[in-house]
Amino acid sequence: MIVDDGATDSSIALCKQFNDPRMRIIHQKNRGLAGARNTGIRHAQGDYLAFLDSDDLWLPEKLEKHIQHLDRSPQVGVSFCRSSFIDDRGNPLGIYQLPKLTDITPGYLFCRNPISNGSSVVIRREVFDGIEFQANLYGEVENFYFDDTFRQSEDIECWLRIALQTDWQIEGIPEALTLYRVNTGGLSANVFKQFDYWEQIVTKTQAYDPDFVTQWASKARAYQFRYLARRAARQRSRSMATQLIHRALATDRRIFLEEPRRTLLTLGAVYSLWLLPQPVYRTIETLAMKITGSSQKRRIQQEQLLNQSLSLPSDLT
Repeated sequence: MIVDDGATDSSIALCKQFNDPRMRIIHQKNRGLAGARNTGIRHAQGDYLAFLDSDDLWLPEKLEKHIQHLDRSPQVGVSFCRSSFIDDRGNPLGIYQLPKLTDITPGYLFCRNPISNGSSVVIRREVFDGIEFQANLYGEVENFYFDDTFRQSEDIECWLRIALQTDWQIEGIPEALTLYRVNTGGLSANVFKQFDYWEQIVTKTQAYDPDFVTQWASKARAYQFRYLARRAARQRSRSMATQLIHRALATDRRIFLEEPRRTLLTLGAVYSLWLLPQPVYRTIETLAMKITGSSQKRRIQQEQLLNQSLSLPSDLT
């Protein structure tokens, strides 16, 4: 199913060229990413739902791998995969998102968001039934799953509600089956908007689970500042990156105690922007990305082999 959320490019015309009865196109005025997903969920008829955002890609075997995971793990409601980064032109950057895959608690999800992007998940329909709510946002009462009032951070808001309001487990598989496109435009505005929407998650969650927010909001906010500092550093925004990493440490120093390596690496990247000439910084950054990418690729391959061996019937192992 394709949701045309007021598209202004040629994507819908291209889709109409395919003569496939399985393909349905739903047209609507622009409601944003959350609104497009909600429309897709309302019209979906299957037991499993997955989302492919317009700028991301899936590997051909993605859905098969997730269905196998869900079929052998009846307690898991949300299956996610790792992602490989690509640039604006679709070229691989050679680095990956390698989140924690199991034992995803609500607190960990809030702080670290291992799912990382909406194109990485396959979710049982029953999970959305468990978080469904009604609202009148467009002139009539409709069922909602993602929150249409969010224009950023709608993913983590939804995943957090699933973790807090249902008994379904969230679990990942080791393969990098989603190609996640890195958008480098409009950094300053996007950083501040993203943090504002993230704070709306805190406000919304406070209304239905104040004890959880009291326990986790400070540390989660510090992790969010650190993440945004890394984004700013990658875009060579020295002042913004410095401000954000300092706010992260001032907000909650547990990020340093819990993840000293990642926090030190972020600090090192930020201060190096001030201390090193740009050509030297770029050379070091490129070398670091190559080393990191090679290490990540080896880890993924090793964990894939381990996962395959654990999935074999007992009489074959």
